[in-house]
Amino acid sequence: MSIEIANESGVDVDTDAILAVARHALDEMGVNPLAELSILLVDLEYMTELNHRWMDGDGPTDVLAFPMDEGSVDHGPGEGAGTEPTLLGDIVLCPEVAAKQAGNVGHSTADELHLLTVHGVLHLLGYDHAEPEEEREMFGLQARLLSGWQAKNTGRASDGQPGAVGPV
Repeated sequence: MSIEIANESGVDVDTDAILAVARHALDEMGVNPLAELSILLVDLEYMTELNHRWMDGDGPTDVLAFPMDEGSVDHGPGEGAGTEPTLLGDIVLCPEVAAKQAGNVGHSTADELHLLTVHGVLHLLGYDHAEPEEEREMFGLQARLLSGWQAKNTGRASDGQPGAVGPV
């Protein structure tokens, strides 16, 4: 699994942990190990621009997901794993928005960034939360993935619920 990460936010974050939680989510979801993912951390100004341009939103948001080939995600042997790498897409995170949300819900900025990373991965895999049933499925899966990762890496579990996940 190839995951590239770039921190252009100006905020010091643990990119190794973000990579680890993304890899955990992709592994747990059975995504082909040849898949490629890009994660970009940006500042408020750039996130505001992206949110306006691509989501027609006002102001910055916490996470955006840009799938490359929505219909061609190879989830592994059960779906006939290919030998060519699959470009999953890009996840864009804004640590400053994550910090504000973390404060509002009472957990750390790192925990919020981990949650947003898993949220972005699920969007790249085709999950959505526009309808109540979709929201229950996506957030339930998000909670399970986060809890499993946190139990394995930090010795604690999370409820996996979003602080205030914005439009993605």
